[in-house]
Amino acid sequence: MSTHKDAATAAVTDLGSDDQPWRDVTLPVERRVDDLIRRMTPTEKIAQLYSVWPGAGSDGDDVAPYQQDMVEDGFDWQTLIADGLGQLTRPFGTAPVTPAEGMARLAGLQEAIVASGRFGIPALVHEECLTGFTTHGATIFPTALAWGATFDPDLVERMAAAIGQGMRAVGVHQGLAPVLDVSRDARWGRTEETIGEDPYLVATVGTAYVRGLESAGIVATLKHFAGYSASRAGRNFGPVAMGPRELADVMLPPFEMALRDGGARSVMHSYAEIDGVPAAADGRLLTDLLRGAWGFDGTVVADYFGITFLHSLHGVAGDLTAAAGLALAAGVDVELPIVRCYGRPLTDAVQDGAVSMTLVDRAVRRVLRQKCELGLLDPGWTPPRAGTVDLDPPATRDLARQLAEQSVTLLADDGVLPLPPTASIAVVGPLADDADGMLGCYTFPRHVGLHHPGLPLGVSIPTVLESLRAELPKATLTHAAGCAVDGTDTADLAAAVALAEQADVCVVVLGDRAGLFGKGTSGEGCDVPELRLPGMQERLLEALLDTGRPVVAVLLSGRPYALGAWVDRLAAVVQAFFPGQEGGPAVAGVLAGRVNPSGRLPVGVPRHPGGQPASYLMPPLGHATEVSTVDPTPLFPFGHGLSYTSFAWEPEPRPEPETDCPTDGAVRVALTVRNTGERAGTEIVQLYLHDPVAQVTRPVQRLIGYARVALEPGAARRVEFTVPADLSAFTGRDGRRIVEPGDLELRLGASSADIRHTVRVRLHGPERVVGHQRKMTSEVTLADVAE
Repeated sequence: MSTHKDAATAAVTDLGSDDQPWRDVTLPVERRVDDLIRRMTPTEKIAQLYSVWPGAGSDGDDVAPYQQDMVEDGFDWQTLIADGLGQLTRPFGTAPVTPAEGMARLAGLQEAIVASGRFGIPALVHEECLTGFTTHGATIFPTALAWGATFDPDLVERMAAAIGQGMRAVGVHQGLAPVLDVSRDARWGRTEETIGEDPYLVATVGTAYVRGLESAGIVATLKHFAGYSASRAGRNFGPVAMGPRELADVMLPPFEMALRDGGARSVMHSYAEIDGVPAAADGRLLTDLLRGAWGFDGTVVADYFGITFLHSLHGVAGDLTAAAGLALAAGVDVELPIVRCYGRPLTDAVQDGAVSMTLVDRAVRRVLRQKCELGLLDPGWTPPRAGTVDLDPPATRDLARQLAEQSVTLLADDGVLPLPPTASIAVVGPLADDADGMLGCYTFPRHVGLHHPGLPLGVSIPTVLESLRAELPKATLTHAAGCAVDGTDTADLAAAVALAEQADVCVVVLGDRAGLFGKGTSGEGCDVPELRLPGMQERLLEALLDTGRPVVAVLLSGRPYALGAWVDRLAAVVQAFFPGQEGGPAVAGVLAGRVNPSGRLPVGVPRHPGGQPASYLMPPLGHATEVSTVDPTPLFPFGHGLSYTSFAWEPEPRPEPETDCPTDGAVRVALTVRNTGERAGTEIVQLYLHDPVAQVTRPVQRLIGYARVALEPGAARRVEFTVPADLSAFTGRDGRRIVEPGDLELRLGASSADIRHTVRVRLHGPERVVGHQRKMTSEVTLADVAE
């Protein structure tokens, strides 16, 4: 790297001049960026393409893959910032700091960067924010799989806006969220980070998150582009065996919608290799598709150490210099989380002519454009300094409560729920009185805090036991853990069984403890060979059922687990996917009846532990057939969930035998939903498309619309879907996305396996090729029905 003095000597233009258009806030962004780039030396440009990670070490407490192998203890800070700096990595999310401490430290770092670099350009600061701002003391929201269970994009958007406001207040510019990978195999440890197994649900909920985060001025970063969740056998970093059609029709639409309709300004490449080509080196993906076909003009950032992995793991680059050249040419603009390839190796490659300066200019233009839009090139810019910032205010806790309550899903109930207010209840299980059951692997306590023994959680997280005591003050509650989340210790099992035998009903709280790279039963790097409950939890469940007492199973988990061996003996099953700091009260509220459950499964629950990979998004031969002895039919299907009230569906009459619609038109489907029960509740109306004959095999059905319909007892609402023909589009034999004329069915259902009404549609007219500007959503209109 050059020194500050060398850079100044090599300057193209004297900065002492008054003519500095790049500082003029009245000029267009492009002109300001053009002016700045022409003044910069190669080393100053390259310095904008990497990050520094203050506080990261190589002590083995990894929060990123292979961190201990990649990070060297100690670095020459002054040398690294002498020519400027592109980004700062996680100054709030690497170690416990208060908002005031973090702001003061960040301000000092930024002031040093501004003073050292010749142009005084501050670094862009990024943080993780999947389940809230990942810093000590910030509100912890439910994990992404729980967002999917709400089927409520509007609420997710409000959550993301609140997360972004807190981040912005302390000086953060970019959030590494949402995860838009479509779940394909629940054995994958990062299933908890996905929104679900359906691309329409992932796209609509994920796009809402992006809108919320961007509304707060935070750059949303879409993860992980693309195909990461489809690794063989659900193994993290595993090779992906996927054809271009599955990639185009299942994995890419959520990213496309989040960019086009959500306004995301950054994309993170995935660790995946698809058909032998790692995403970080795939110019067809990162440039031809993302930039060319979709018109994206934001930044592409590396997943942590992803450029280095081109050399060390994938073996497509002979050294770090070659890795830098491959990634830069493919379209990766910024190396995260530290400088390894885009520093000296890239500088040498440019000087030797191995990498064109044109590629550097292309990347730095994107980086500086974003900094300009964020105000980081404006004269007089200063970082936020220490002040009073509450990252867990009542308003965000209330949002966390709403999300948690709406995400809890009642899977089965023989009438034992809600629990009687004066019952004798044995509350057992390894997570009955453990706050960890509420937390995903990207929450601060499970991501960073576990490396700091004795550190308080930072926010109040009531357990299920504590919350049930508050919900049912007149009930008699007893408790024993029975076993641990994992391991083989069953010393407490007999005590739990004894309590169940003496109780009117037993509530057993089972599931996961999230962690990273083997430090949990769910989370990044915590993959499993089959979908069995961890440790001795199945043995505990079996022993409790043998008592003959009614047993209610509550699952606090990051993935679905196979329950087929016990479901017929269970009195009720409640699923909550890591519901965050308000998860205990939410689960207890459902058990006690204060909350009428409205969650719906974003992923199917398998019947058998080995029933994976499985998804409802399969063509006919992917479902149960007479030519295979393996039945992949889920125990509880995608979209399933029960309520404490009842609903009647009244479809509107339509012409028979079908409704005609041109291939460039739209069709309306409507029904009335009425609450026929005795308490308020919310029905989730789901709209699926079935294409019986197409030029390539198609899923038997796939989600193309949904609506949350909240109703008081006896009330009714009319639900109308306007479905564009574009939603029937798929990738045809020649690789183009087409709308094909022919017969379709629009299916209205309470789940993917509970279809209530079908409307036949005939698309007529020419076959149409559709692209990035196609309509991607159904419009939903709700109207009260007068009695």
